[in-house]
Amino acid sequence: MYQKTVDQLKKVLKSLDYGEDAEIAEINDSKNEVLERYQPIFSLEHIPQLTAEEFKSFLLYQNNKHWKAIHRQGGLITEDMETLRKALKLLLDETIPIENRLKKIRPKNKDPMVKGLARSVITPILLVAYPNKYGVLNQISENALKELNLWPDFDRGVDFATKYTEVNKILLDISQQLSIDLWTLDALWWRIGDETDEETDKDEAINTEQVEDPLIFGLEKYLHEFLRDNWEQTEIGNEWNLYEEDGEEVGFKYRTDVGEIDLLAKHKRKNEWLVIELKRGRISDIAVGQALRYRGWVRKRLAAHNEKVKTLIIGYENDDKLLYALDGLDDIDFLVYKVSFSLEKPDFDIST
Repeated sequence: MYQKTVDQLKKVLKSLDYGEDAEIAEINDSKNEVLERYQPIFSLEHIPQLTAEEFKSFLLYQNNKHWKAIHRQGGLITEDMETLRKALKLLLDETIPIENRLKKIRPKNKDPMVKGLARSVITPILLVAYPNKYGVLNQISENALKELNLWPDFDRGVDFATKYTEVNKILLDISQQLSIDLWTLDALWWRIGDETDEETDKDEAINTEQVEDPLIFGLEKYLHEFLRDNWEQTEIGNEWNLYEEDGEEVGFKYRTDVGEIDLLAKHKRKNEWLVIELKRGRISDIAVGQALRYRGWVRKRLAAHNEKVKTLIIGYENDDKLLYALDGLDDIDFLVYKVSFSLEKPDFDIST
């Protein structure tokens, strides 16, 4: 592993040791509490009696103290408890190589044993059950490994089992070099991601000549999060799903080696991709160039030969310059969003 990478992780680890990072310190301190509660639940002896309530309780951040948003698929995962128990019994069976187990649970180009049982749920369960053997692979850890140039160069379409087996070797190596456990290492990935986000924001802020309206620039940060959290309620969500990898929704702030895609989606019925770029108050030519760059990357790195890649730019107001820039370009559109805000008196009247 590169010395620069080791030094960067030691810096993050030091902030945790000195209590400068309260959130990560809390995650680290909760390790024993979480393991004591959930190791018995995720034991081979208990799996035959596992209830939906027990499983869903683990998915809540207030209980696992570590992984946010994995509760969203709890209802789907527990729809068929008999099949879920079979999948967990296989997942936790150490007499079978981990790669073979995962190939059966999430087979390549086939439906998974349990819908919704994604890598973001599978690997935390492995960590809790066997904290010295298995690390976590999710969007946060993948982004951190890519940022640190530690992500393996996988062939396109590689299955989850192969990917996790290779990544877990790297996680084990890093934890050994830093003399920390895999639980603590997984907490560090949060701060690597935060540092990357801060650098991205700084780079965008420095290029003030590229921004037409700083107020709109800030407003569209919240639009970004709104679209992610309310995707299914939007018109776009009627036809498109946010991009998933190994069952985990990763199409929000999708990192590439040419920048970060705001939103990445796949069509629900057609062989099509959609790259969504928020204009963020930028000059039209800048916004179009960035969107086209991401479209090109998706074509080369993710899309199959028979799949189209479309692009959508979303901005705060009508933009003639942007429309002229898009004229003649195929598969790229522009939408305007509207924000509504009002103040009203309450219906309740204390005088009556």
